[in-house]
Parts: sequence; structure tokens; C-alpha cells
Amino acid sequence: MSAAVVTGAGAALPTTIDQDAVWDGFFAGHYAGLRAARRIFSSSGVRRRHAVANPLDEDLSTWGTGARMQRYVQEALPLGKQAVAGALDAAGLAPGDVGLFAVATCTGYATPGLDIRLANDLGMPAGLQRLLVGHMGCYAAIPGLAAVADFVTARSRPAVLLCCELTSLHVQPAQADLEQVVAHALFSDAAAAVVVQPGARRGRRVAGIVARTDASTADHMTWDVTDLGFRMGLSPRVPDVLSRHVGDVVDELLTGVGLRSEDVAGWAVHPGGPRILDVVRDELGLAETQLAASRRVLAEHGNCSSATVLLVLDELGDVDGPVVAMAFGPGLTLYAAVLLPA
Repeated sequence: MSAAVVTGAGAALPTTIDQDAVWDGFFAGHYAGLRAARRIFSSSGVRRRHAVANPLDEDLSTWGTGARMQRYVQEALPLGKQAVAGALDAAGLAPGDVGLFAVATCTGYATPGLDIRLANDLGMPAGLQRLLVGHMGCYAAIPGLAAVADFVTARSRPAVLLCCELTSLHVQPAQADLEQVVAHALFSDAAAAVVVQPGARRGRRVAGIVARTDASTADHMTWDVTDLGFRMGLSPRVPDVLSRHVGDVVDELLTGVGLRSEDVAGWAVHPGGPRILDVVRDELGLAETQLAASRRVLAEHGNCSSATVLLVLDELGDVDGPVVAMAFGPGLTLYAAVLLPA
């Protein structure tokens, strides 16, 4: 059976907004009287991020969910198309070569979905297999990668994974709720895609996947569908739960491929926030420089939910050696993948 190798990546980012400007121009009024809000924004680790709905230009906080979903389709299609086309071009493939197209998203839904609409628009074959990875949250890229890698290995056909998240469509009405402030300080919009091919001699081979869910902490991170969009619940205890599990997950992942932590050349850690990265660094005994790519993505792009870890992988560039990718989300769930040189 052929190895599944990541051979191309592409991304698309909407309008860039400055963190200080969006605080001064919108959220300072949104959270007037909530003294901690300014400190949360300034300590988020985010300098710039991206939004299809810029709060400085339009306030969606009173929009109904139906209107937000219509806007999602309108905005996601061109971003998704750009990201997938870029990934296919980087891999040297045509749309007609693709056997499976998987889309991960937790910020918008429609039927026919992005998978059908984009496949048709890009010229993918009529017999294309499709998969929607829905509402898993920030870690969805890793199980999505596992699914497409399994397809590539079993079918010896190329596959594409697209992660497209538009969190700016879910700005919430003003409330004295610090969890909402944290979410509004961190989250951002992006589309990112990867191509996985069978037996390629260049790229990164998907060598192992490990998952861990601590169901006893399910209330620590939530993403609820409401009449006014999707609402984030985000407990400050999330980093503490992560600290209990991340070491065991990485040990299991690396042991499965005969590696140790010191063998890893690149760490693509989902930057859920500064404290998340601090916990991973401390629990794994990493140097701060080993998280530089994750810190840069957080600073320049914010937390783009499922698309973020793919942006970090791209930020790492062509590091020489094994790469570990990790992401975290509702459940609480940790997912990790190890990619080896092809």
C-alpha cells in the first residue's frame, strides 16, 4: 500500500485588521464598563488578524443565524477556491486528478455545501468522493488529514483537505462575559488546504495520528448554535486540562514511529492562545524557539480555528526532519500527527 504524502499547500486570507484598531473602533464600545476587556485584548498575542466581516465597517452582532449562513457561503466560496487551487498548483496536480475532497468547517453550513460547490467550480470529476468534517472545532484539520490519508493509502488516489473558517460572522451581542471577550480577542478567518498523494517522493508522509478526549471536561469548551450565530464557551481551565494530557499524547505518537522528542525537527502547535503555547512548551520541555512558528501565526493571523495548524505547518517551511502537528478543541480533545520526510 502506498504511503500518504502531503505534497502541496495553499491558503487564502480575507482583509487584515489591526488588533488595536479593532479594539479602539469597535470592541472598546462593545465592552464598555468591563474593565478586564482591554487587558484581555492586549495580552492575546494577536497583532493582526483577518475578517470577511470587519467590525469597523459593519456590526453583525444582531444578525440572525440564517443571514450569517448565507453570508458564509458568499464569502467562503472564493476563499476556498483560492486555497485549493494554490494547493493543487503547489502539488503539480489538476482538479481532475482528485479522488477525494474533504472540507472541515465549524463556522458555516449550507446544502449543497462547499464540497459540492467548489468541486464543480474547480472542475473536479463527477465521480469525486466527498467528506464534510463538521463542527469539530479547532482540532478538525488533524482528523481530516487522517481521513484523507487513509483514503490515499487505500485507494492510491490523490485527495484534498480544505479547512475554511469564518469566525468573524459570529460576533456576539455585547455582554459582560469574559469568555466572550477572550473569543473576540483571538479568533480570525482563513482558508487553508493541503494535497495528499500516494507514494510521492517529495513532501511529508503522514506516519501516525493519536487522539485523546477527556469527556469529563466537556463543558470547558463549547460552540453553540444560537439564534444570533454560533457562541463560544471557553473556560480558563482549558490549559490546565491540556497540561494533564499533552505529554502522554506526544509520547504515544512518537513511540509509534520509533522517535523521541529530541528527534523532532519542527513543532506545529495550534496557537489557541498564549497560555496554550506556554503549557505545551513547559510540559514537553521545548525551547521557546521551537514554538516560534506558532507564535508568529498567532500574532499575524490570530486563531483561525481548524485552518490554523495548517498555517503553522506552512510557516515551518521545509524543515529537515520529522514534524509534529497538534491541535486542541471541544471535548476537550487533543489530536496530534507526525509527518516524516517522504
